[in-house]
Amino acid sequence: MAPKIGIIGGSGLYKIGLIKNIKEHTINTAYGTPSDTISVGYIEDVEVAFLPRHGKKHTIAPHKINYRANIFALKKLGIQYLISTNAVGSLRKEMRPCDFVIAHQLIDKTAQRTSTFFEDGIVAHVGFADPFCNTLSDLAYQTIKEQNIRVHTGTYVCMEGPQFSTRAESHIHRSWNADVVGMTLATEAKLAREAEMCLCGILTVTDYDCWHEEEEAVSVSSVVENLKKNDDNLATIINSFIPKIPRDKSCACHHALNHAIISSSENMKQQPKEVQEVLLKKYL
Repeated sequence: MAPKIGIIGGSGLYKIGLIKNIKEHTINTAYGTPSDTISVGYIEDVEVAFLPRHGKKHTIAPHKINYRANIFALKKLGIQYLISTNAVGSLRKEMRPCDFVIAHQLIDKTAQRTSTFFEDGIVAHVGFADPFCNTLSDLAYQTIKEQNIRVHTGTYVCMEGPQFSTRAESHIHRSWNADVVGMTLATEAKLAREAEMCLCGILTVTDYDCWHEEEEAVSVSSVVENLKKNDDNLATIINSFIPKIPRDKSCACHHALNHAIISSSENMKQQPKEVQEVLLKKYL
């Protein structure tokens, strides 16, 4: 039986021993090689798959991640519900380092990444007004609240990276009513929607970016330090959240391509066989 729940996260999540009885899977895709092998194991007796987005040794920069291969490999493995964990900088005083934020909305500033499966002979326009699954996100928020851990909902700005923000950029992001800033979630969200997965972004605040006059500007050391401080909280959240996730495919996210594909079935049949089987089968 294939796992239905997947987690994409940083290498730190892999190291805290959250997943038990792991088996590694090497999955090749029509879009190339994912960031690393996919670890399939169990959290609280629920089978899950985990993929470290930067590789287990954190060697892949945000703008160099093969996002299409990552999402496609998870879809190929059977994933229907996807949790994306991310380190973020806070743009709001009340969202303090070591707080958690559930992504609610999204602003994408990236330009170097391919963020669709549908090009080269096939066109689809999926609805993206609400970029994250409301059902999954609400469940995550309530789960964290029940653990008495500080949690917020907010808008995520995705910047290209790998450099952190300038002060001017940080103030602009605040003026847009954005709440946090990161470098990876937007591309994952777009591809997950096209792959008809439910997606929830669980964000760990590590710093105040560089807008806060009373705080030091973000650095790698501050990010790593606060991620380590929150290891136990993240493990508690994931352990509590995973068993609550429904696995009945009733959410609208699982039908995102319905009425979204403009190209004809003949065009679809010209796509690689693997793409037809994994992404397009029910529309052919």
